[in-house]
Amino acid sequence: MTCAERLIDEAIELPVEQRILMVDSLLRTLNPVDDDIEAAWVAVAERRREELRSGCVQGIPAEEVFAEARRLVAQ
Repeated sequence: MTCAERLIDEAIELPVEQRILMVDSLLRTLNPVDDDIEAAWVAVAERRREELRSGCVQGIPAEEVFAEARRLVAQ
């Protein structure tokens, strides 16, 4: 058994939260976060959250979004 296989076997036994942390950490080594892009996405998310909270925009229920996506894919 390789070192990687042993690590995977051990990781599988960890609680979900720790596995998520491990996966996120490993993925970040393959695709490092660009701080400028991350900051831009945070700004977009905060702006959208504020638009929803203020009533400036109306949310669409997920069921409707997914139904429309399925309809478009089926075309």
